[in-house]
Amino acid sequence: MRAELNSSADVIRAAVHPAIDVLFFPNLRVKNIGSQILNLPPAAPVMVLPNATLFPKTLLPLRLFEPRYLTMLDWALERERMFCVALMRPGVTEAASPADMHEIAGLGLIRACVAGEDGTFNLVLQGLARVRLTAFVQDTPFRIAELHEQRSASADSVEASALSAALLQVCGELRERGFNVPVGFDEQLAKVSDPELVGDVVAHTFVSDPQRRQELLALLDVPARLRRVIRILNENL
Repeated sequence: MRAELNSSADVIRAAVHPAIDVLFFPNLRVKNIGSQILNLPPAAPVMVLPNATLFPKTLLPLRLFEPRYLTMLDWALERERMFCVALMRPGVTEAASPADMHEIAGLGLIRACVAGEDGTFNLVLQGLARVRLTAFVQDTPFRIAELHEQRSASADSVEASALSAALLQVCGELRERGFNVPVGFDEQLAKVSDPELVGDVVAHTFVSDPQRRQELLALLDVPARLRRVIRILNENL
């Protein structure tokens, strides 16, 4: 698999929201699109990775150096600047067919792209939506799949708001226990009124196990998703 997460100091996983994006990208200015309505394409390229998931409204840094993904990048930059990140299923080392990957993926928008002197590209992918990969219409030189957006449910419920507050409290408890919580993280998230965004940001930042992240990506009921994130974080308390 010739694509990898980029963990350089200036490109760290972060959420895109006016209240919190500058916490993690002090040297990178990424336009916030939270209030914009975007038309998702009916199909998009798919990158399959063994350890990465892309949540909506979060940022994923990637380094591309395999020829097929460099070709995919050129294709995407000439069109909607979008592609999907799909997670390999457990035990798979190379995704040879759609059965080797999870069908729920994250669709992202290329927000920054920098060419290296060695021919590689460092880019920042901004999550747009949960999508289901319904059918593959191209396999080579890179995969393209038809998409169906997976919209969350009950995001604006009283229960979701209460669970969002409880999740922020857990983040504070993690800080008190000495866990590496970014400075100002829970305080800035408290300014976010969208429970779905809070849940996705916290999952993106603190849940490291790829399969658990995938479970949260595929879980469409927001209160259920928030409860699951809380249970996962409480395992560390």
